[in-house]
Amino acid sequence: MVTITGFENILTWQKAKLLTVKIYTLLSSNRDYGFKDQIQRASVSIMNNIAEGYERKGNKQLIQYLYTAKGSCAEVRSLLILGLELGYIKKQQYNECIAISVEISKMLSGFIKKLGN
Repeated sequence: MVTITGFENILTWQKAKLLTVKIYTLLSSNRDYGFKDQIQRASVSIMNNIAEGYERKGNKQLIQYLYTAKGSCAEVRSLLILGLELGYIKKQQYNECIAISVEISKMLSGFIKKLGN
């Protein structure tokens, strides 16, 4: 069994950080500050909930935080759909971010399942 020595070493957290940086970069010049703030907060929430849950050191609490991260992942996908329809995000950028978000969600589900056993 591999022991994780810090939340920074959790692959799911690393993917969430990648998604967050992509979203910040993608929307850096967007002037719809409400939209921009909401999607940035949701993406940051994914990585921060993984980190905070890890630091709690209990599987039950970690699972709760991972579910919250999963919810934030869905929020990001919902906002990406809106961003595409509003013309804030190009189709290729949308596809890249959606793919990363779906991958993170699946990884979170696997992590939750593993911790629940």
